[in-house]
Amino acid sequence: LGCKLNYSETSTISRNLIHNGFEKVDYQDTADIYVINTCSVTDNADKEARKLIRQAKRLNPLSSIAVIGCYAQLKPEEIAAIILKDEQF
Repeated sequence: LGCKLNYSETSTISRNLIHNGFEKVDYQDTADIYVINTCSVTDNADKEARKLIRQAKRLNPLSSIAVIGCYAQLKPEEIAAIILKDEQF
């Protein structure tokens, strides 16, 4: 999500994961790990990030979700609340 830097970083992360044996799947497919590179320039960007985090959690509630980028740095408590909601320990 967001700026050209995020797109570049996401591309690099994707290449590195594939190089280390991970398989890239379409976002709408179920995955074991989701990496969401976020932006926080506008309220709409934050809203889109929250939407994608919730979608990932619905697609595979047992998955690991790594949220990185500006939104993750600025509002980690919001992200934790979304990811941890309804989880039982």
